[in-house]
Amino acid sequence: MSYLFQDWQSNRRNFKGRLVLFMFRLASLINRSMIAKVICILYLLFYRYAVEWCWCIELPRKLKVGKGLMLFHGQALVVNQGVIIGENCTLRNSTTIGHKRQADGTFSPCPRIGNNVDIGANVVIIGDVEVGDNVIIGAGTVITKSIPANSVVVGNPARILEKKDTTENI
Repeated sequence: MSYLFQDWQSNRRNFKGRLVLFMFRLASLINRSMIAKVICILYLLFYRYAVEWCWCIELPRKLKVGKGLMLFHGQALVVNQGVIIGENCTLRNSTTIGHKRQADGTFSPCPRIGNNVDIGANVVIIGDVEVGDNVIIGAGTVITKSIPANSVVVGNPARILEKKDTTENI
């Protein structure tokens, strides 16, 4: 039962975020078993209709997300099912995270996002990239190359504005 509510605290005072993430976690739980998928097919169809079509938030049930995901204004949010998102991450509106078509026509692997990553509005993260832990990504940033941990990233194309020193407070 705690699996279904693992994002609850992160989304205090955000009823839409809580509802969407509860529905996402339930769909992910159902997706683990073929028997559950058959029994709950109507719920899976409802999830897809309500979350993807009505609220325009694409969080596929096969998506791998750590606990503590926070959604702000989830509208126009698109995350490919191959993306891996770490714990305590924040996603804002109009964000796209997924693969890209390569020159030979194949698709690249999807991005991997570390823990404690804060992703601003209108961000695009595409391709075989890794975003390290404790990264802040500014609004409107386009990321096509890996970002090291403890960085602040802005712009199109993305550039590291600041690299935080983690040994300062030790």
